Amino acid sequence: MRLAQGVVELPARPAILGQAAVGGKTESEGPLGQKFAEVFPHSEMDETCWEMAETRLQQAALRHAMAAAGCEPASLDLHLGGDLLNQCSASNFTMRDSAWPFAGLYSACATFAQSLAMGALMMAGGGLSRVSACASSHFCAAEKQFRYPLEYGGQPSPTAQRTATAAGAVVLGAADDTPRAGISHVIFGRVTDLGVTDANEMGAAMAPAAWDTIRRFLEATHTAPQAYDCILTGDLGGIGSALLLELAQTEGQMELSGIHRDGGLLLYNAGAQDVGMGGSGAGCSAAVLCADILPRLHSGELKNVLFIGTGALLSAASPLQGESIPAVAHGVKLVSSR
Repeated sequence: MRLAQGVVELPARPAILGQAAVGGKTESEGPLGQKFAEVFPHSEMDETCWEMAETRLQQAALRHAMAAAGCEPASLDLHLGGDLLNQCSASNFTMRDSAWPFAGLYSACATFAQSLAMGALMMAGGGLSRVSACASSHFCAAEKQFRYPLEYGGQPSPTAQRTATAAGAVVLGAADDTPRAGISHVIFGRVTDLGVTDANEMGAAMAPAAWDTIRRFLEATHTAPQAYDCILTGDLGGIGSALLLELAQTEGQMELSGIHRDGGLLLYNAGAQDVGMGGSGAGCSAAVLCADILPRLHSGELKNVLFIGTGALLSAASPLQGESIPAVAHGVKLVSSR
């Protein structure tokens, strides 16, 4: 049921049948490291390049998620996947030997939220019965594509965020008698651009998009922030999270400080690890959601979570051409059946 432009309440709630998160060495040293289904201690992951190592991340996350769901590839109607690399190459290579249809997606760090929203919406329409979704990122591959190869030895800006070497995957299916988390609403964001040009401050570029999507969703559903156990963004980092709270107070007269959490701040121990303003990358919020939030929804510890993925839609070339950074935020409302 359409509640507002881009906001849909689903008549039947697709269930999260299984999920898994995998990560690299730095990510395993963070607070969620023990919750990963698999950890890769070396960035190459026995591959010949970092790009193919990211494919290995996706393959592992998908394998573990399908095992958790107790399903085989032949039972899946569609896979939705994306990453940060040119032409979604990590996702393409992940699926080239697969046995089920694939649609690649790109919304930068909002890719996982986009895949969940699109998969749930297609299932609610009755066209599909089981869908998998995955998103990933790799620190070394992203640095090479968007900044400088690691061999250059460039120093990151203090305002920058670390691209996570991680992936998260889920399998969506019809609700059954087993208590599981499900998706009750989806929201698709609008592209916002307030003129931020510094690619090292992507949190500042994404915060207005996050606020626009959160505000529109709360207005469409006639709910207050206090109706949710958690409003999870991914990934605004330290600067973007502070800006989001300020926007909510000044423009919406809403207090989010006790409810808002950000995947970029949950994945790492910011005080002990050298990660700048926190984590980022398509795999960051995907890993946080799959490793921590979804299990707590399955158990009933959390009841209602609004997950808003935030993406900075710059390319490797656009900042060099003097362009500002447009951003978008997509989301899903996740509910516990317990």
